Amino acid sequence: MSIKQWPEGERPREKLLARGAAALSDAELLAILLRVGTRGMSAVDLARYLLNEFGSLGKLMSADAKTLSVHKGMGLAGYTQFAVVREIGRRVLGEELHENAVFNRPQDVADLLRLHLGHERVEVSVALLLNSRNRLIALHELSRGTVAENTVYVREIVKLALEHYAAAVIIAHNHPGGSPEPSKADIAFTRRLAQALDLVDVALLDHFIVTAKQAVSLHECGLMGKAEMQDAVLP
Repeated sequence: MSIKQWPEGERPREKLLARGAAALSDAELLAILLRVGTRGMSAVDLARYLLNEFGSLGKLMSADAKTLSVHKGMGLAGYTQFAVVREIGRRVLGEELHENAVFNRPQDVADLLRLHLGHERVEVSVALLLNSRNRLIALHELSRGTVAENTVYVREIVKLALEHYAAAVIIAHNHPGGSPEPSKADIAFTRRLAQALDLVDVALLDHFIVTAKQAVSLHECGLMGKAEMQDAVLP
């Protein structure tokens, strides 16, 4: 039976208009996005099938084009729809987090970084530039590399800090493979950067390693280096 033959109160679109989006199940919301089903399946049936195959709405929406296209009823058009919705949601949340963002706890930083980096499939590095009250001045993407690595230069971060009159810097990069454990290279780079920023009276507060599920603080792990840096870290 097609959705058009359902009682009006059970059709996803009509249900949304009458009761609001929060009243819909994941499958019903997804069906509205899909608009149509496939042979022998309504849009709701297709949505339920996809949710069952991927295990959750989050995993489905973050699937890449190759993974998604092997499932019936899906292809590049479906992937494009999901990618657009995911990016719009990310940008809206990003705007909310950026507006008057003040980082008083490492968790505040971790939430923002997971939003920006948790979904990335290649390694991306960013710098958060803060004023003397830990208020966010700007977030800059420093580099975008491969699944395994990318290159960041100390001098570029120092230059950014000076250009924005930043009092402090937090850096971060993601590990697409899923392990948040800092490498020896991560630790060594952090300490070199801290020394360079110290020369221009800018504090390096932290370095975060980000995955889809968590963001690990090198400061909280005791890996930042000089003991005197403790005075500059987030409360």
